[in-house]
Amino acid sequence: MVEKLLELCDIACAKNKDENIFSSVNFDVNEGDIIVLQGKSGCGKTTLMKCIAHLNVYEGQILFRGRSPKSYGIPNYRTQIFYVPQRPSLLPGTPRDFLTTIASFQSRKEYSKAAGGDLIYPIEVAEAWGIDEELWDRNWSNLSGGESQRIALATAVGLNTAEVLLLDEPTSALDPTSSAQVERFITDEMRSAESPLKAAIWITHSEEQGRRVGTRFLRISASGCYEEPRILEA
Repeated sequence: MVEKLLELCDIACAKNKDENIFSSVNFDVNEGDIIVLQGKSGCGKTTLMKCIAHLNVYEGQILFRGRSPKSYGIPNYRTQIFYVPQRPSLLPGTPRDFLTTIASFQSRKEYSKAAGGDLIYPIEVAEAWGIDEELWDRNWSNLSGGESQRIALATAVGLNTAEVLLLDEPTSALDPTSSAQVERFITDEMRSAESPLKAAIWITHSEEQGRRVGTRFLRISASGCYEEPRILEA
């Protein structure tokens, strides 16, 4: 039986007190889903991702395994519903600083204990995508867009706690070969019995990428969202 992971019920997010960015967003995320989130630029795709990650104020109800984010504690919820921004270079310091900081949070202790306090795996994942370890000690601002994206993704999957990844154009700065490596890794992780990763919501403006990775397709607009038929290869 397919397990329901997330439920979004009548989600709305306001631009101001008189205008919503979107409203009446309803959908479920099930185990095995890679939901490609579509819509015009400015329609609220990133805003919706941040609502799911509990980074934006919203109306309505979001449930993870039948419980509210607050019932888990927001930091614990975010270790399992992990948001990966399009531009991680906006973060301060170096990627290693970022990795060390988030791994030290109380909500990460289970991972740290299982890994013996070692943070090798995210670095190994990034290395498989062409990222030398020395890049982890550069400031984010001194990395290229592609390097930043691969490091952020490697952190998200390498910390080994996320059940649902919220991916905001995660390969927009990558060349086709690097993009394909990332796509294969994420889909393989979802199939692995040893990985906690079970689903993803993925924003992409590439129809080709959507066809490669997507199992479901949702289009969002100001009035809500609706599911589109699966896009088949021509």
